[in-house]
Amino acid sequence: MHDIVEDSPGHVLPGATHIDALIAFVHGWDRQTPMLIHCFAGVSRSTASAYIAACLLAPRRDEHEIARALRAASPTATPNARFVALADAALGRSGRMREAIASIGRGAECFEGEPFALEIA
Repeated sequence: MHDIVEDSPGHVLPGATHIDALIAFVHGWDRQTPMLIHCFAGVSRSTASAYIAACLLAPRRDEHEIARALRAASPTATPNARFVALADAALGRSGRMREAIASIGRGAECFEGEPFALEIA
């Protein structure tokens, strides 16, 4: 999938099949070793996926708390809003994930992000 939030000719818009695959992958993680999530630049798709994974694995943890932890770990994180919105619906979070990511705003401008760790607990 491409890092887009609306349909664009020649590009693959993030969709339900991508969310379903991510959820299945995260559910299958044995937590014995760290999970590595990456994308082309490490700014949007991967940070959205890390946020989604954290929300999935810590269902009682506040979405805003996770978003703030993401921002603290990665000043450049700008999670793909469409991917987060799709996950919000799939996980039954009633818009809280979308709101939390919107509340941290766009990350610092960069060419590519720096590696970071996002704690689950």
